[in-house]
Amino acid sequence: MDDLTYTLRQLCQRNRDGSHATQADRMRSLALAARKLREAGFRQMKASSLKGKHVQALLDRWQDEGLSTGTLKNRLAHLRWWAEKTGKAGIMPADNTQLGVAERRYVTNVSKARELGPDLVLVTDAHVRMSLQLQAVFGLRREEAIKFQPSYADRGNRITLKGSWAKGGRERSIPITTSEQREVLQAAHRLAGTGSLIPAHKNYIQQQHVYDGQCKAAGLSHMHGLRHQYAQSRYEALTGRLAPAAGGPSTKTLTLAQRVQDAQARQVISGELGHERTQITAVYLGR
Repeated sequence: MDDLTYTLRQLCQRNRDGSHATQADRMRSLALAARKLREAGFRQMKASSLKGKHVQALLDRWQDEGLSTGTLKNRLAHLRWWAEKTGKAGIMPADNTQLGVAERRYVTNVSKARELGPDLVLVTDAHVRMSLQLQAVFGLRREEAIKFQPSYADRGNRITLKGSWAKGGRERSIPITTSEQREVLQAAHRLAGTGSLIPAHKNYIQQQHVYDGQCKAAGLSHMHGLRHQYAQSRYEALTGRLAPAAGGPSTKTLTLAQRVQDAQARQVISGELGHERTQITAVYLGR
């Protein structure tokens, strides 16, 4: 364990603010920040070394990764806690808008959905291409699609994701409802065998860099939009109508029976996407 991770762990153990879940989430977030700083070249750090340049470096990296406003705000809250506990509260503005992070808006009826078009052929790495296809048909996050192990995940009528692949460490299942999903899964089996979509000679971080580089070279950006497309397709399959963000009727105009159906569909989709709160589905589906 490097000095920064070690001293941050000590800082967390001395300051047990919040519930056990809050403390665990904070420690995970700060350990991730330490790793990102190490990758960015800041190698001789301790918890007491935090400066404005480190906050900016982290923010730049997170924004490059396309993290949602909500995730950015959570991570900045943890950095703010770190700064306060080391007597450096002044290095971070209290208002996130001064850091260029907008207020979080759950509700939007502007679709961010995107599909994998002909540009996929420009992705030359077979493992990256497979990860993108899995993102498209199962609505996976990038990390889940890179760590995906078809021999473990394929349960016949569904796929199961290990907690270690998923955000928040929560295992979840996604049903297989289309022939396209089955075809993509079979292709993943052929490519990965008993392994994952990380080639044997690489680790996760190295393959993530390959993924990012390949997407950039192919002109593919905002691939989180594949999750939006998945959510909207599932909503249409479950309700028989387009999601509000895809041009369907606003929830305000639905009948009582349709509102019940809408709520049930959002509950299902929220679970498949790996979100605990159904209100997050408004980001993908609109209102």
